[in-house]
Amino acid sequence: MKDSALSALSALAALPRLEHPDGSPVRVLVVEDEPTIADLLRFPLQMIGWEVTCCDDGLEAVRSARGQRFDVLVLDRMLPGLDGVEVLRRIRGLQSEIPALLLTAMDAPTDRIDGLAAGADDYVTKPFTIEEVLLRLHRLVRRSGIVSQSSHELVVGDLVMNLDTHEVTRGGEPVPLTATQYQLLQYLMENPRKVLSKTRILDAVWNYDFGGQVNVVELYISYLRKRIDAGRDPMIHTVRGAGYMLKPAR
Repeated sequence: MKDSALSALSALAALPRLEHPDGSPVRVLVVEDEPTIADLLRFPLQMIGWEVTCCDDGLEAVRSARGQRFDVLVLDRMLPGLDGVEVLRRIRGLQSEIPALLLTAMDAPTDRIDGLAAGADDYVTKPFTIEEVLLRLHRLVRRSGIVSQSSHELVVGDLVMNLDTHEVTRGGEPVPLTATQYQLLQYLMENPRKVLSKTRILDAVWNYDFGGQVNVVELYISYLRKRIDAGRDPMIHTVRGAGYMLKPAR
């Protein structure tokens, strides 16, 4: 078991380190009633700096989610108490956008459909390699936009900003931006899923008193939408009476 975990760790070593902007670790909730599998997941995740909480039944997992906010879930499909799909539904009621990976020995198409319909973001059947599971987890967290990378990139969904080269891509396609458009997008990407008021954006991006002319924010948001969202599922959203929010497209 330890050799498998070390092999998985080596596979993750080349990937960018993920952490919260304040430096706190990624928090993962592993819900697995087989101790061997739980430990197999726990060891490499802890070694790359993630904070791991393990539960061996569904009710305990829901209680843990009420008391602590997690960044990603790993759920066994078949659990004592509540099955993984029901656990996911209940935790999504507490934290609606948390990414989730289901582990299961059930590989019938209907089982996959049930898991995905419940909101699972990914689905791995047993037996699996630990490398595959951990790489999929890394991808889910990276794409969620809830944490940043210690490399010089900001990633929200399929939108990527390289802070060294100032290159921006969406879905792998280059997005040309002016200097001010880039600064505005950087601020939005540094605060994904947060409602940012026009006044707050004005202060952060333009960094001086603009005479209260918050319409400049509306203008540049319009520019960004044409560059980022045109012909795609939108990422920049207006929250009426409050401001704007950037979040991954569904």
